[in-house]
Amino acid sequence: MRKTLFFIFLTLCPLILAQEDEERALVEYSPDFEFRDGLFANFETVKENNAIPPARIVTDEDMFDREFYEKITTLKEIVIYDENGVKKVLKTEDIWGYSRNGILYINVGLAFHRISFMGSISHFVATVTTYNPNNYDPYYYNPYYSNSYYYNRYSQPQSNVGNTDLRQYLLDFESGDVMEYDTESVEVLLMKDPELADEFHALRSRKQKQMKFVFIRRFNEKHPLYFPGD
Repeated sequence: MRKTLFFIFLTLCPLILAQEDEERALVEYSPDFEFRDGLFANFETVKENNAIPPARIVTDEDMFDREFYEKITTLKEIVIYDENGVKKVLKTEDIWGYSRNGILYINVGLAFHRISFMGSISHFVATVTTYNPNNYDPYYYNPYYSNSYYYNRYSQPQSNVGNTDLRQYLLDFESGDVMEYDTESVEVLLMKDPELADEFHALRSRKQKQMKFVFIRRFNEKHPLYFPGD
């Protein structure tokens, strides 16, 4: 019996210690938190705070230039060295975003925009160019653009005539989905917290519009973000 218990202890102990180390490594997001500077190839690397550092980006631009990321993201492709020293080519339109001076910038509408309000539900403003429907190709079809909640920046073909609009968006930091900043999207995101969702749903439509940001703040306070520490 003692041998059995001792064997179980030896088996479980490393797992418990590993879990504790992992939990200790996570830090709660605060305004003082800084993301590692560099490119984020996808949303998972953002959640892991695992950016591609500027030293691994192949470019003639000065990495210490204040406009370094603005310059390299104007290119269609960015060449990098991965962690094993293998050269790879990333399409700029597929890059999730980047961090500069510890601040996140997200790729939306073929441009990169600062995330000004961070949380489990984040908020940001983006300048988006919309094109004149008269110049659309009537035979164009995109089978991937089917969900009215989620913003697809490649849903429509390019046109020579366009209007630039300033729009507000929400980022769900659990799934990575980008959504329009409206009452419908807020209601969907609040479903993860039934108490807040019921309270928000009970409000009149006009009150919901006025209280959107208040409920986002309350949700973030109850459900803080965590990232791996240094």
